[in-house]
Amino acid sequence: MNEDLNRPQGRWFEELPVGTVIRHRIRRTVTESDNILFTTLTMNPQPLHLDFEAAAHSEFGRPLFNSMMTLSVLVGLSVHELSLGTLVANLGLTDVTFPRPVFHGDTLRAESEVVEARESRSRPTQGVVTVEHRAFNQHSELVAQCKRTMLMQRRPG
Repeated sequence: MNEDLNRPQGRWFEELPVGTVIRHRIRRTVTESDNILFTTLTMNPQPLHLDFEAAAHSEFGRPLFNSMMTLSVLVGLSVHELSLGTLVANLGLTDVTFPRPVFHGDTLRAESEVVEARESRSRPTQGVVTVEHRAFNQHSELVAQCKRTMLMQRRPG
């Protein structure tokens, strides 16, 4: 069996000192289908997402991409290079903002900055890390940000 297949790809607690900035390589273009599926799966009847005629008469002139999916994509874009296989648990999301709207066809990229890191007081093999995630559209405009606190594994041995 290939041991590399089971090796975590995320970063260990020790690899996340305060001030570390990770510019995530994966990007994601969001689509009309994504928006409709996510909005209906989450039981959100907001006309700005589902009713193209109503959205056309809004100040945006077209449907908005669901901000809860924008948040999900933002966190998801960080997983491969941040927490894949090294996350124990998400402890919380705070300071969530959406400074600009996202529309069908926008391509999102993300970066994460470590803003707090400390060893766990009760779990010696783990640490608590808070990152600020930021999402940008294809025009490099900030469209979403949040702080995410995670319980991370420390490097074994």
